[in-house]
Amino acid sequence: MRFTVLVALALASALLPVSAIAQVADTVRGTVLTLDEAIALAQRNNPLHLQFVNDRRAASASVRAAYGALLPSASLSFSSEYRKEGSQPFQGLNFSTSSDVYQSSYWLGLQYDISPSTFITPKLESARRDAVEADIVGSSHTLRALIKQDYLEALKSEAQAILQDTLTATAQVQLELARARAAVGSGTELDVTRAEVALGTQQVAALRARNTAEVDKLRLFERIGVAQPANVRLTSQFAVTAPSISLDEVMRVAREENPTVRAYRSRERVASLDVRRAQSQYLPSLSLSTGWGGYTQQYTNDRFLVEGQRSQVLQNRAQCFSTDSIRQGAGLAPITAFCNSEFQFGAADEAAIRRENDRFPFDFTRQPFSLQARVSLPLFDGFAREQRVQVAQATRDDARYQVRQQELRLTADVSAAYFTLVTAVRASEVQEQNAAKARDELRLTEERYRVGAATFLELAESRS
Repeated sequence: MRFTVLVALALASALLPVSAIAQVADTVRGTVLTLDEAIALAQRNNPLHLQFVNDRRAASASVRAAYGALLPSASLSFSSEYRKEGSQPFQGLNFSTSSDVYQSSYWLGLQYDISPSTFITPKLESARRDAVEADIVGSSHTLRALIKQDYLEALKSEAQAILQDTLTATAQVQLELARARAAVGSGTELDVTRAEVALGTQQVAALRARNTAEVDKLRLFERIGVAQPANVRLTSQFAVTAPSISLDEVMRVAREENPTVRAYRSRERVASLDVRRAQSQYLPSLSLSTGWGGYTQQYTNDRFLVEGQRSQVLQNRAQCFSTDSIRQGAGLAPITAFCNSEFQFGAADEAAIRRENDRFPFDFTRQPFSLQARVSLPLFDGFAREQRVQVAQATRDDARYQVRQQELRLTADVSAAYFTLVTAVRASEVQEQNAAKARDELRLTEERYRVGAATFLELAESRS
């Protein structure tokens, strides 16, 4: 079937998205909608189709994350601590300080974990993304087909409504004829009453046909995903032609391009890669880690440090003099000068201690560099790996069966649609012949009615 677009005007700008506002509205003849415009609007607004399109972002993010796993991970941390003076237990011992303490530290670490599944996952996620893309294409084709179906259904309802209006006009003419015949005595009031009942029945049928036409338009715009403008008209017309390609060619294209089959094949590939990833859990994995760090510690009461160091110097000085006394008693050379010069604590030493204590929060002391490598090989995990492998294999087999089922369904559906199309084209040709013969019959009956060789009843039947 070939579609011929006759008019390309837009829907009212107040009821359409911004992308459609640039089109021109027909304010004289009313708002019009062609089939191509309906399909384009549905592609941009149908909620169900947009849900499929929205899945593309998550699939692309999964692919990026899978490739990102091939790179090392990095982390940066900074911590700060305040601790009151007092006793602090550590491994069964109590350590006490006479001053509050500020502490801070930082750590920049690199971690690299690699295993066979690290290289399989990017392919797996890419296959999943391909399946999502196939779903989007399939949804687009399905939406296009549904919009065409709804558009044609709305046109058919409109044509049926027009037909009912024509039959109503015919019934009105018959009522007027019955009244005229009753007025001249060639008819009865019963004939007039029957004509009035026939007209009322036909008017009800016309009202129902009009309602059906409006409802079908509402269904069309519901499928499109936008509100229906007032007085919208569907203007596309269609030429019926026989298919120009054979069934074998149609089947070949369907097997290669059908998006539903391609989506199932992509999911089969995903399932196969998932089996490989599950089996890779029997292989070893490597983990490398390194980092750089530093720390600071500062006592709020630096006099505590000064007095502690002063006490230590005085203690060492006293011990030095004690050793000197022992040496002199033993007849050895004295070391009094050494004790006086070596163990001194003055203002410069006190200032140095205060400077050394003034480190918080960013005057870090670097920690030694370290590099760690770990190779792990899982031996037994309660048959959990075996379960994952079996589940993955079952999922893969199910995916293969689904592909086969979809291929068989595709063959049946495409063949049935092709035969239905050929039959519909032939039926349309026969209906055109019947319509032409009916028009010839009407023309002949009208000529006979003009010369008095046919009755009005015969004329009404020919018009019907």
